[in-house]
Amino acid sequence: MTIPFELNGDPVAVGEQHPHLLSALRNGLGVTSPKDGCSPSGQCGACTVLVDGKAMASCLVSLEKAEGKTITTLEGFDESERERYANAFAATGALQCGFCTPGILVRSKALIDQKGSDLDRATIEGRLGAHLCRCTGYTKIIAAVELLASGKAIPVRGRSGTIGGDGVKYEARELSLGDRGFVDDIEIDGMLHAALTFADHARADVVRIDTSAAEAVDGVAAVYTAADIPGDLRVGIIHKDWPVMIPIGGRTSYRGDVLAVVVANDVLIARHAADLVAVTYDVLPPFVTADAALESDEDAVWGLDGNVLSTSTYVRGDVDTALDEAAHIVTNTFLTQRVEHAFLEPESTVAVPREDGSLHVYSGGQGVWDDRDQIAAMLDVDTTRVTVELVSNGGAFGGKEDMSNQGHTALAAYLMGKPVKCTLTRPQSFLIHAKRHPIRIEMTMACDIGGVVTALRARMVGDSGPYASVGMKVLERAAGHACGPYTIENVDVHAVAARTNNSVCGAFRGFGANQAQFATEGSIDRLAEMVGISAWEIRAKNVAVPGSVWGPGQIMDDGVRGITECLEAVKPHYDEAIDQGKAVGIGAAIKNSGLGNGFKEIAKAVVRFNEDDTLDVRHAWTEMGQGVHTVALQVAAEILDIDPETINVYVDTSRDLSAGQTTGSRGTLMAAGSVEDACRAAIADGRRIGVDYNGTYTVDWTNSLEEGLANPVIHSAFGYACQVVIADKTTGKIEKVIAAHDVGRAINPVLVEGQVEGSIHMGLGYALTEEFPTDDVGMPTKSTLRHLNIIRPKDMPDVEVILVEVPQPRSPFGVKGVGEIGLVPTAGAVAGAYHAIDGTWRTQLPMNVHQPLEIGV
Repeated sequence: MTIPFELNGDPVAVGEQHPHLLSALRNGLGVTSPKDGCSPSGQCGACTVLVDGKAMASCLVSLEKAEGKTITTLEGFDESERERYANAFAATGALQCGFCTPGILVRSKALIDQKGSDLDRATIEGRLGAHLCRCTGYTKIIAAVELLASGKAIPVRGRSGTIGGDGVKYEARELSLGDRGFVDDIEIDGMLHAALTFADHARADVVRIDTSAAEAVDGVAAVYTAADIPGDLRVGIIHKDWPVMIPIGGRTSYRGDVLAVVVANDVLIARHAADLVAVTYDVLPPFVTADAALESDEDAVWGLDGNVLSTSTYVRGDVDTALDEAAHIVTNTFLTQRVEHAFLEPESTVAVPREDGSLHVYSGGQGVWDDRDQIAAMLDVDTTRVTVELVSNGGAFGGKEDMSNQGHTALAAYLMGKPVKCTLTRPQSFLIHAKRHPIRIEMTMACDIGGVVTALRARMVGDSGPYASVGMKVLERAAGHACGPYTIENVDVHAVAARTNNSVCGAFRGFGANQAQFATEGSIDRLAEMVGISAWEIRAKNVAVPGSVWGPGQIMDDGVRGITECLEAVKPHYDEAIDQGKAVGIGAAIKNSGLGNGFKEIAKAVVRFNEDDTLDVRHAWTEMGQGVHTVALQVAAEILDIDPETINVYVDTSRDLSAGQTTGSRGTLMAAGSVEDACRAAIADGRRIGVDYNGTYTVDWTNSLEEGLANPVIHSAFGYACQVVIADKTTGKIEKVIAAHDVGRAINPVLVEGQVEGSIHMGLGYALTEEFPTDDVGMPTKSTLRHLNIIRPKDMPDVEVILVEVPQPRSPFGVKGVGEIGLVPTAGAVAGAYHAIDGTWRTQLPMNVHQPLEIGV
């Protein structure tokens, strides 16, 4: 039996096996502008289509309800209308990764068709509540919809050919319309589909795996377990400790462990059969707190010795003496929470065997060369036999650094000799990938009678889950940033990453700096109150200046002037809000750009002039919405003085441009440096057609703490920020955030603003509403996007971004990273504003859950 309806003006019919309209559109009819971010929960809005002119999440529309209806997707919009909407979103900078954007465009059309020029901001904010955007913070999306509703001419803005130009994002129009595909949009003839069987227990010995029921399902081609892995069982970015699958005789260590891979003719069959794999366990009590794991002599994780993943420590000066001599001392324990990334695009991988026996893998990961190396080791083949091609992803924020389903998909394709796709459901995505570390920070801070901070002692314990990921680096970064942007003469910091059976924790925007500086900002606010000076003044007294000794002992260069300029930039807003009787909080922050800590960082790029007068720019960095393709384009256009519309940008994994992970707020400066070098090589050689001109940018002047230097250069560059949070004292509503950010040099100011706005949106959620707890058996208690309590458009305050440009020495064009620091000062500033309302100091995140406002008490 088939179900008929009209699609974009044409009659169609689909089989009744599809569980909802979205499945019919994508899997039955090949219409890919509606994206699947959460089906069938209808909580992200990415799959929105018009049903008889009404905007609806297609994953909530049954085929019974769709029968006979008129369905319109972006593919069916009038071409002039497609251009108008795409140009509006491109011109206002209203998209980043672009995964959510097609659904928002459809909703916008429905709103404008209904309301026209009467469409007001409140209605826009309310209706966009059906859509989740994790990148933008909604500010520029709302501006785009207002522009469209106004009826005014839409500016058609092109690319910028200069450093500092505000041209449109590379591929902005294609992304807006859903024309630039993601991994799950890839279709290959003869492709099979894989689904994963996950652990039922966070810590249990695997006694038996029975695949017979799954294999008996009609349409199942194969079921694979750990016994089928020909090479290394364990993978990992730093430590090879993460099993691709848990074998019989092995032990699960968290609920995201995988037991089997089911391969079938279609994804529905594969997922059904994966649920039929029967596993017999001997269940063991899990370690669900860091303290319990650290106190136990029993190993929390199968095959790994001890429950301490890492320890990071440094001491400068004499903290005990400084505390004895201090005029004021504060001691508090701060608790930050585990948080889910909630990127809109669930993990998806396609693997294709080639006739020569090699394997081509399409990945949306943040480190495709790491993916290649780990896949090759798992398959026991040379790395030259595996190519991992980056498909720009639908958001990551650190959550796609580790492999998720890449290994399983590659294994299935390799063993089957056929193309295989594996796309995770949203609950599976929640289970498998790393989260933000919950960290307990016991901090003591002291100052003299005038408010100069003289001592800091911090003891941190982070729950890193079972496998390393980059957890040791997160706690190292938290320790290194414990002083915030301040000069403190006497420092004693100790940070431990513990192994538990909770969710793996690893990279997430902020990378330990935001956890540490929530405590730092809270401590310095308390000292300001004790001294009797303003929160702004105590920060101005203590921020680092050129020549200051910071944190682990680094002597700060001239780039540190940026924190003072950020403070000065927000001061008029801070003073005015206080004069108006508002509740005001302030936060200052520092965040490294680059890996640092003695790691040699190398970025490579290639430029090539073609016979058709175009230029190819090839680099090594994952485009995930942050705009690294645009950075590469604008650098090349300026250095070569050519038309930016003639430039094509690629991430090239067919040659060795390996640069490691796109992480640490380093993509812009590393890409800019390597592309600039390649362009200068081309100029020096006369810009010959058909020649690959190679460029390199290297950072090799940082030091590790283990070197024992008195004044190590821990990081090559830093970004700086100061944010002011303004709230109404009567209602507690946060009305505005003023954000001054020193970015060194803004390659594209519109894109930089978007990064800050999106970071603040995420930072407010981190401060107020978001958490991802596990229960007493290690199971995450939240399984849908709505459960995460991500801030929706109507609850997002106004954001005013002030860009400060203090050049970073030794950095290409003076640039500093901005992708992460936008959320580092936010929680501290919110805590200050809340204290101004009810007099309570906050120590636990998220505040609205654990320490809500008490208004009128």
